[in-house]
Amino acid sequence: MSAGAYGKGETRSADGTVIGYRIYGDGPGLILLHGGMLAAQNFANLAGLMAAGHTVYVPDRRGRGLSGGHGDDFDVTREVEDVQALVAATGASKIFGLSSGALVTLRTALTTPALDRIALYEPPLLADDSELRGWQPRYEREVAAGRLAAALVTVLKGLRAEPMFNRIPRFLLVPLLTIGMRLQRPPSGDDVPIRDLIPTERYDLRIVGEMAGTAEDYRALRAEVLLLGGSKSPAYLTTAVERLATVLPHARRLTLTGLGHSGPENDGDPAAVARALHGFFAER
Repeated sequence: MSAGAYGKGETRSADGTVIGYRIYGDGPGLILLHGGMLAAQNFANLAGLMAAGHTVYVPDRRGRGLSGGHGDDFDVTREVEDVQALVAATGASKIFGLSSGALVTLRTALTTPALDRIALYEPPLLADDSELRGWQPRYEREVAAGRLAAALVTVLKGLRAEPMFNRIPRFLLVPLLTIGMRLQRPPSGDDVPIRDLIPTERYDLRIVGEMAGTAEDYRALRAEVLLLGGSKSPAYLTTAVERLATVLPHARRLTLTGLGHSGPENDGDPAAVARALHGFFAER
């Protein structure tokens, strides 16, 4: 298989939803779970790096690409069931999650003993949902009105995950992103265009709100956990990682210098993240 090439597979979740995934490499099974407004394509570089020594499974989380829709009764339990179906289909015992994908990973690990080594990159496990209340209604209104560039700006400024977007005024950023989306090349293969990913953020925000204030639940987690974060990420994400580090019984924490919240993504520094993951997953 050439560099960047992947196979494909699918399984069915407990509610019958198809969960499709990309397959890279050969070796012990490893699942990579992306975050909000992303799809499997955004982990292509990280998957390629981890494929040296692993069979890497990268699902499109539900509502995206190769997978079925969110469904009418969506909550974090649906995504836990999706990951459990993938574990059953692949036999993977290692998993990495980014952001809301890290929240799903964390919740899944509580009830999935087969997952014995877990790496999390900046799960937004908040003390409460106050980080969302100020801007989420605006995002919902903009999506409903079809103003997707404006909705994207609301999310970027609300999450404060990328400092560059915080510095550019909204009145400049919205038209710039509008033009950028118009000029975006049509997606190739199984890639999902950003216009289709923006509306899915409401479901990731639902997970963040649902899991806010639940840190104590994870004292029961027996798996080995690596907590990763970037030195350039916003304070509320660093605080969330610190909180988890005091709760999880078998966790260690590693801060990656110079990285932000998008560190594991194609346009971040997936090589730095891969080095940390290879070291952790190679341990016995």
